[in-house]
Amino acid sequence: MTEQQEASEDAVMTRIGQAVILLHAGDREEARNRLGEIWSELGTEGDSLHRCTLAHYLADAQDDPAEELAWDLRALKAADADGPGPPPAVRVFYPSLHLSLATDYVKLRRPDTARIHLARARAATGALGDDGYGNGVRAAIARLERRLAAEPREAPRTPFPGQDQ
Repeated sequence: MTEQQEASEDAVMTRIGQAVILLHAGDREEARNRLGEIWSELGTEGDSLHRCTLAHYLADAQDDPAEELAWDLRALKAADADGPGPPPAVRVFYPSLHLSLATDYVKLRRPDTARIHLARARAATGALGDDGYGNGVRAAIARLERRLAAEPREAPRTPFPGQDQ
């Protein structure tokens, strides 16, 4: 990688970080606008780590749970773009990506689908370090596991009379 490419990638991550600061400060609209602008610049062929990171934070900036889910699904798709062996910088996102999807499905009252992603989040925790980030993600997974354990399972769906199963 050339020095110019590295500087360019650092600039993208810096811009993402600046928008995330706005998001955490409560300026969701401006954060959403800035992250969306970066997303448009990167396009579908942009670096998978950048697209994954952007989509993950764009999900957090959404007001509508369905839009949040759509962005979290884009983040997972970007993470999967490198195939079965994503780089470690992307692999460490999987627990958080699946945790976010599980949370989205809880908001959308789909607890069984949430449980699937929560199990995937738990299974991916081996990529996490024993640090503040890793411990925080593991703790959030445990909290959502406890919450979902207290919720009833979805009833099986029965077809209307005359419909094929």
